[in-house]
Amino acid sequence: MVSFDYTTVFLYILGLFAISWITSKRITDQKDMFSAGRQSPWWVSGLSGFMTMFSASTFVVWGGIAYRLGFVAIMINTCYGIAALAVGFWVAGRWNRLGISTPAEYIKLRYGKVGLHLFTWAMMIKRIMGVSVSLYALALLLVALIPMDGGSFFRDPETGTLSLTWAIVFFGAIVVLYTMQGGLWAVLMTDVLQFIVLTLVVFLVSVLMIFKVDSVSEYMANVPEGFLSPVGGGYGWFFLMGWVLINFFITGAEWAFVQRFIAVRSPKDARKSCYLFGALYLTTPLFWLLPPLLYRGIGPEVNPGQAYILAAQSVLPPGVLGLMFAAMFSATASMVSSQLNVFAGVMTNDFYRPILNPRATQSTLIRVGRVFTVIIGSLLIGSALMVPYMGGAEKLIIAINSLLVVPLYAPAMWGLFSKHIGIRHMLWVSLSSFSLGGLVKFGIIGNPWMMEFDNLVGTIEFLKANSKNVEVSIGVVMPLVMLVVLEWRGRTQDPGWDEVEKQRLSVAQDIEESNISGAFDPMPANIVMVSLLVCSAAMIFLALIADSGRGIIVVFALALLAIAGIIYAGVKRLIRKSLNAESGG
Repeated sequence: MVSFDYTTVFLYILGLFAISWITSKRITDQKDMFSAGRQSPWWVSGLSGFMTMFSASTFVVWGGIAYRLGFVAIMINTCYGIAALAVGFWVAGRWNRLGISTPAEYIKLRYGKVGLHLFTWAMMIKRIMGVSVSLYALALLLVALIPMDGGSFFRDPETGTLSLTWAIVFFGAIVVLYTMQGGLWAVLMTDVLQFIVLTLVVFLVSVLMIFKVDSVSEYMANVPEGFLSPVGGGYGWFFLMGWVLINFFITGAEWAFVQRFIAVRSPKDARKSCYLFGALYLTTPLFWLLPPLLYRGIGPEVNPGQAYILAAQSVLPPGVLGLMFAAMFSATASMVSSQLNVFAGVMTNDFYRPILNPRATQSTLIRVGRVFTVIIGSLLIGSALMVPYMGGAEKLIIAINSLLVVPLYAPAMWGLFSKHIGIRHMLWVSLSSFSLGGLVKFGIIGNPWMMEFDNLVGTIEFLKANSKNVEVSIGVVMPLVMLVVLEWRGRTQDPGWDEVEKQRLSVAQDIEESNISGAFDPMPANIVMVSLLVCSAAMIFLALIADSGRGIIVVFALALLAIAGIIYAGVKRLIRKSLNAESGG
């Protein structure tokens, strides 16, 4: 990278902290800290949910699969959209009607303290492992772009670049700091900023990569057979159906997404936010993954995990690569900050306050929430440093989601609809699925000693060859079958159902009044408008110093300027409408 790239990254990070500082002024109590006071616009929550799925893993894992296997990577990502639309139709509104401040509050009401402890600690371990992969992937992807002087303390002596360890620590610390400062409002609004930056840069890279392809026939001659097939490389139709179910339960029950459903004013807004999330994931995967797809046919053989950044490097003018750096950082920051805020909220509201300090003031809860943000962030950074020793990014992501998501999330979400499922059923489904999955994954497939038994060699080789389908069978099909059987056999109403209903009825009137009387809040739209103006100005400046692609960059800048103008006009109109409504005019 050149000096302009570093300047872009620096200014972008300053922008994150500026948004964090602005949103921190809105925090008056723990509800503002962890649920945005139920005042988030539906489109903000929708874009934030969309960005929560993105991280450096998108570029390293899915970008690597796109480079290695082709169109199947797009099919895998389209599954997110199908799952999100289903969640919007059946689940999102139910979460909003509960009137809870954190998802853990529901778990405690529905399944008691035992269920809360099981769910909290199991999900925290699962998410720390998953998010640590994203932080690791970001550092791995970008350290090659940051050469260091020979005498630098932060230099890796083998590569001559920024040390991977220090990159993980540095990036992780930045995310922890701005999440700690601004709470969920900071997470939501930086997600929107990150959506703007990421969309802008990736679309620019995709357009430039299309122009780099000389001819379709030459491209097809350079890619492997079946490159445009929707399945392949172990990712078959059975896996894709399982992936839809996995992400249905992730989107519908994982606390980072549930938090966005409860941060908006009404069940209708919760559904709309999820529909936006789903629509984006149905329409954009080709756009996101086009660079590594095209690079396979026009570039040299490279490490699949580095294909995305190398494709970007091959077409972006000087200075714009820094914006790509910022985009990848922003995607990872979105995921990491979301999880940090969720778990800090859980530890503050559902552990610290009821157990250690029931009389804690709102200011104390905010301070404690920030302390937990630092503690959990430190654990996350430590886990990211261990990723190379746990099988690598792609295998770890697939295994974690396939084996852990449905056994953990399905019983929790099932309880939103079923009066019969209780803590005993949750424990039975979760623990039995975890145990069998661990036995097969680590006790049989991953245990070299098992190959010493001649009569098991054929079975083990079959399991290894079909590992993805085996993981889906154990981690998805098995727990769902168990829940169906338990529901069919259920005869009595679980006490937790009554507790949830009491909570819902106690806040129903307040939620309705908030939905009716809520005034238009221009802050989110203003932040988007200013972000677009800044990005437009930056693009115009970069076009002036670029050696090539100036016309395309200018077109992008003018498009951003036009969108900012439309937002400005819309905000002015909505403010006038809100003032007229308040005055009775």
